Amino acid sequence: MAESAHAAPPSLKKGALVRVNRIAYTNSLEAGASDPVPPGYLFEGPGEILAIQGEHAQLRWRLPVPDVWLRLDQLEAMPAA
Repeated sequence: MAESAHAAPPSLKKGALVRVNRIAYTNSLEAGASDPVPPGYLFEGPGEILAIQGEHAQLRWRLPVPDVWLRLDQLEAMPAA
């Protein structure tokens, strides 16, 4: 099976803490299919990567909200504290 053109950066693997890159997300298909004003927690983080399949990652937030699938190129690792 061929490798995906958008492989996950080494820091983006299962268990990594991430946030959504606002610029990459804003004009995406996912943003168009969601609420017109995205919730702030997407961009503040942290969300945890639960699974990676191809170019997408399943994210869970530390809030009572549903898990979401987003493209890996829309995510960035949380900066070290």
